[in-house]
Amino acid sequence: MPEICRFYGIIIQMFFNDHNPPHFHVVYGDFKAVINIDDEIVEGFMPKRALKLVFEWMELHKKELIENWELAQNGELPKKIEPLK
Repeated sequence: MPEICRFYGIIIQMFFNDHNPPHFHVVYGDFKAVINIDDEIVEGFMPKRALKLVFEWMELHKKELIENWELAQNGELPKKIEPLK
């Protein structure tokens, strides 16, 4: 699963040919979550502080996330996205 971003110990990944709706996977230590890009639904568990950082990052890069989703759906390697600073 390609890693598209990493910041503050948070790893953002996307699977190739994954199921709809468009989403990405987040790993933070032992915590894992899936975040729906369109309606921001979270599956799994992530500490509140880490989740806040992920949503902040997502708002800055939503267009790039959708573009990466389309690449991954076509079996292409998604592009790296700038981390939260």
